[in-house]
Amino acid sequence: QVMESGGGLVQAGGSLRLSCSASGNTFIKTMGWYRQAPGKQRELVAHITSDSITNYGEFVKDRFIISRDSTKNTVSLQMNSLKPEDTGVYYCHLVKVWPAYREYWGQGTQVTVSS
Repeated sequence: QVMESGGGLVQAGGSLRLSCSASGNTFIKTMGWYRQAPGKQRELVAHITSDSITNYGEFVKDRFIISRDSTKNTVSLQMNSLKPEDTGVYYCHLVKVWPAYREYWGQGTQVTVSS
């Protein structure tokens, strides 16, 4: 089970922190966040591997920081300098590779940035 928290309404230039936790003690290879704005495709925001290798969407431009606590199976996304175009539903995304490759999605949390 994947549980997200931390979305909400913020003014442009503000900050929000998203958190996601996964139930169970199994190994999670990759943890991250995607987002989807109305009328647009879902896109990668950021992800982090079990080796702490990070990858960010080009639009992030050093505004967001992803971190994880593998002992607790949690991942967080600190979002700073938010812009109205960051508005959308943010989904937590997990990848397990044992005993088989499988992806998990959270239910999504709304982020709204007002101008």
